[in-house]
Amino acid sequence: MHGEIGRVTQRFAGERGLHATDVQALAAILDAEEPMTPGRLRESLGLTSGAVTACVDRLERAGHIRRVRESSDRRVVHLYYVDDARAAARTHFRPLADATRSAMEHFSDDELSVVRRFLAVLNEELATERN
Repeated sequence: MHGEIGRVTQRFAGERGLHATDVQALAAILDAEEPMTPGRLRESLGLTSGAVTACVDRLERAGHIRRVRESSDRRVVHLYYVDDARAAARTHFRPLADATRSAMEHFSDDELSVVRRFLAVLNEELATERN
């Protein structure tokens, strides 16, 4: 599964002249529950400040994200996915979502509940290893 998702992600990156880290950054920005900042992106990806700046610069130049300064505190920068880029990403990754829905149809709600619980615990364990 990891390999197949990786191939789809690499193809997306290659078609757009992005690095794998750039795609991880786009996913983090898209999945963030509140506006992403470069500092939170650095923490999320485990990168240096310089690496995050280079990544954000590439993504902005490529038209995937935009930087917006917070009006109440001009030092705070939020990163937003550009609508056209979001639509392109959704189109590219839609087959993954479709495959997931199709696979889920082979399992009962109870079985899927166990899978979700397992994956949540696995993510927690892996996050512990990162720290």
